[in-house]
Amino acid sequence: MQNLLDPAILFFVFGVLAGTLRSNLEVPPAIAKFLSLYLLMALGLKGGFALAKSGLTPEIALSLSAAMAMAFIVPALGYAFLKNRVSRYDAAAVAASYGSVSAVTFVTAMQYLEQAGLNFGGHMAVAMVVMESPAIIMAVLLANALRHARTVSASVVVAGNGMAALSRGGAGGHAGPSIGKILHESFTDGAHLLLLGAMAVGYISGESGKAVMQPFSGDLFKGMLAFFLLDMGLLVARNFNEARKASPVLIGYAVVGPVVHASLALALAWLLHLPVADAALLMVLSASASYIVVPAVLRYAIPEANPALYFGLSLGVTFPINILIGIPAYTALAQHVLG
Repeated sequence: MQNLLDPAILFFVFGVLAGTLRSNLEVPPAIAKFLSLYLLMALGLKGGFALAKSGLTPEIALSLSAAMAMAFIVPALGYAFLKNRVSRYDAAAVAASYGSVSAVTFVTAMQYLEQAGLNFGGHMAVAMVVMESPAIIMAVLLANALRHARTVSASVVVAGNGMAALSRGGAGGHAGPSIGKILHESFTDGAHLLLLGAMAVGYISGESGKAVMQPFSGDLFKGMLAFFLLDMGLLVARNFNEARKASPVLIGYAVVGPVVHASLALALAWLLHLPVADAALLMVLSASASYIVVPAVLRYAIPEANPALYFGLSLGVTFPINILIGIPAYTALAQHVLG
């Protein structure tokens, strides 16, 4: 209930209601982009300042290792579950979306933990960066393997019919971009780079930098987050229809999958004896789904997949559930199990 009374969350709910009522309320795209960049910059600075204060320790390395493990576990499980239930290209794309992370969900969770008086490590911002790209790479590798198998199968069928064997790549399949190009797109994405750069600036400048930037990265943060969540609420309302068009299996995955992922993250945190707040953030990251970076990359990397599915599900179903219910639920569960 405390989360629902938070002004930022209330603005998100208001945005959803306004969008559902088809109001002409909107945040201009340029301002929405600025708000997104601001949040990433502030998040990076906060993480860098905290990391400069704590330093790199074995405990931090353990948390980052857990994040990396979840970055591979989540998309692998997602693809294994979906591959025989929907198109395998769609399965790979949806698995990539849910294997990657949502920066806005993470920022909202940080704000919730701060209000609850739970101290988390600044390195968890690094964990978010670590978890962003592995799922994309896995999805592209799977798509390339599917294309190769399709090409080989087509060649066998044509040869079996007594026709001339197809030349290499002659099946007309989409070869797809190189892994090198995908890696470049993933790691040089503007949002990704800004987060890393701000983190480096925070780490290098330390306490003196934190004092100077406090009005920017501290005092303004809550209001900017509320404004951004208003825009996200409007965007969620516009994507409800696309989400409803998905099959019941995919909608069920969008609702239940994040809970399973968060539970696995909690089990890993328990095994590694992670602090409560760090474990809660790991759960949030594992339960979130990307609706910015992954769709931008997969739109051209896996054109065979339907963007309405992986974008609509992550934004129209999983994002609002995590913002309204998931963050407080995961935090309470982490406190119960690890506290």
